[in-house]
Amino acid sequence: MVLLSFDIEEFDMPLEYNGEISFEDQLSISRKGLQNILSLLKKHKAKATFFSTVVFAENNKDLIQELLEEGHELASHTWFHSKFEIEDLIKSRERLAELFDTEVTGLRMPRMMKVNEKEVEKAGYSYNSSVNPTFLPGRYNNLKVPRTYFNEGSVLQIQASVSPGFRIPLFWLSFHNFPMGLYKKLAKDVLKKDQYINVYFHPWEFADIKDEKFKLPGFTTKNTGKAMVDRFDEFLTYLNKTNYNFGTFQEFQKSIR
Repeated sequence: MVLLSFDIEEFDMPLEYNGEISFEDQLSISRKGLQNILSLLKKHKAKATFFSTVVFAENNKDLIQELLEEGHELASHTWFHSKFEIEDLIKSRERLAELFDTEVTGLRMPRMMKVNEKEVEKAGYSYNSSVNPTFLPGRYNNLKVPRTYFNEGSVLQIQASVSPGFRIPLFWLSFHNFPMGLYKKLAKDVLKKDQYINVYFHPWEFADIKDEKFKLPGFTTKNTGKAMVDRFDEFLTYLNKTNYNFGTFQEFQKSIR
């Protein structure tokens, strides 16, 4: 199964690099990107899971309703993207469910930050997708984490996909910076080995973020905007030629029980 997921959030990344961006622009850039994503998914008849902050969802109710009507899944990305308190786990899940009358069972932490799994379980989640089981200097050293899904208490851990062997991550930065031929080869290797793939992106990647005032490094803006739309269109075309179906995380969870 192909698990496509998107962390829909305020585009606050410029603040990590001492850049300037207003809250209104954070929302408008992510909104534009989400519109592009939904168009691509509809074109390729691909299902996906959207991990949303409450802040983004409350300011884009029409788009959240649209993605639910298209058969996609809504999950929690907590309340804010730049700030987290443990109470946000249950508060965000309940608020998203209340706003859109949908069952919210999944969690992804902002920036894949670590979280107490007992608190995740207490907050009522049945799965968590907040780990990149690889080594990325400065942020993630998760080489001791299993490469594929496993249960921790009653919560299913669904890690982001990494390649067999060297654990090369197939996350959004790889998609931007690797040649498409290499990325497709790695995706094919993961599907063959694991029978599923879990890759994640953000809506702002599908929008214009090459503004000098954002002060973003080149490796984060390479192949964004129109280039990202075109690359993702190509990737979905490739995936549709495989023998694997697109599914939501809830559907994947049911399929492995």
